[in-house]
Amino acid sequence: MTISSFVYNSAPQRVVFGAGALQHLAREIEALGARRALVLSTPEQRPQAERIAALLGDHAAGVFDRAVMHVPIETAREAREVARRLDADCAVAIGGGSTTGLGKAIALDSGLPILAIPTTYAGSEMTPIYGITEAGMKKTGKDARVLPRTVIYDPELTLSLPVAMSVTSGINAIAHAAEGLYAVDANPIMDLMAVEGIAALGRALPVLRTSAQDVAARGDALYGAWLCGTVLGNVGMALHHKLCHTLGGSFNLPHAETHTIVLPHALAYNAAAAPRAMERIAGALGGNSAAQAVYELARDNGAPVALRDIGMKEADLDVACAHALQNQYPNPRPLERDAIRALLQNAWEGARP
Repeated sequence: MTISSFVYNSAPQRVVFGAGALQHLAREIEALGARRALVLSTPEQRPQAERIAALLGDHAAGVFDRAVMHVPIETAREAREVARRLDADCAVAIGGGSTTGLGKAIALDSGLPILAIPTTYAGSEMTPIYGITEAGMKKTGKDARVLPRTVIYDPELTLSLPVAMSVTSGINAIAHAAEGLYAVDANPIMDLMAVEGIAALGRALPVLRTSAQDVAARGDALYGAWLCGTVLGNVGMALHHKLCHTLGGSFNLPHAETHTIVLPHALAYNAAAAPRAMERIAGALGGNSAAQAVYELARDNGAPVALRDIGMKEADLDVACAHALQNQYPNPRPLERDAIRALLQNAWEGARP
């Protein structure tokens, strides 16, 4: 294979990986040069946040358990004020993309270093990408300040993640790698990570469906999420991510489920324009068609495959289509209104691509 010219940036980030890795938390806080950590979580993960605070002891400044989907600007402002009032000099984000996103919102404004402890497979902990929702619109951006300085991946912390959430979270991660393979700024290093990440998740999710306590499979899934998240942080995304940000931010749909449902249809839309990427995705999942392999991975492992089943109204599809066509962005296939509207209809109905 001939390697064409490309640009590759390596981000400064420390990863601590392995079952039981949480035991190194205090050491990692000290390595950051920090002394008072604000622990972030969703309301549901408050017990895990309190466990983290107990492990930190005197290094814990407090717990903020208000993280929610899509990072509303009001929540971000409240968390920044709490961090300031408690004199926190770093934040520990325990949970999934919602909590990591809140940590990023704090870092964007204050520059506080973030230590992320993922308990899902979304992969956002590996990116300098942030998203904040204001007045019903989700705005995203890139800033080196929001990239977590340290990430602790401990498969044991994901054992309690429900199987349904494990599957949708894992397919959310696959979406990052899939679009990375046809990114306008793709490079061979990210391609390797993308294929390996998709394959790791493709192996792990069916095992977790039947053996949720399999630590090795949990480790495979976290490994895949790490690689897919790294791809997301290094190359541009395209139509799939634009659609999911539109659907999530404007219609308050659940993040991972939306990615899971839309991905097969976005891949089908781009298939003819990115054949090599589709071949790699299909190969990593052991299928013949990238779009169908992702759809079947979701369907066969109990994930939703229709937007109507997660609260999307058919009457809102025209508005979603219009939003998706705002502000041109790179995509292998030109953005065509009728075809994107058909894509959304298929996703709403849950049709097999």
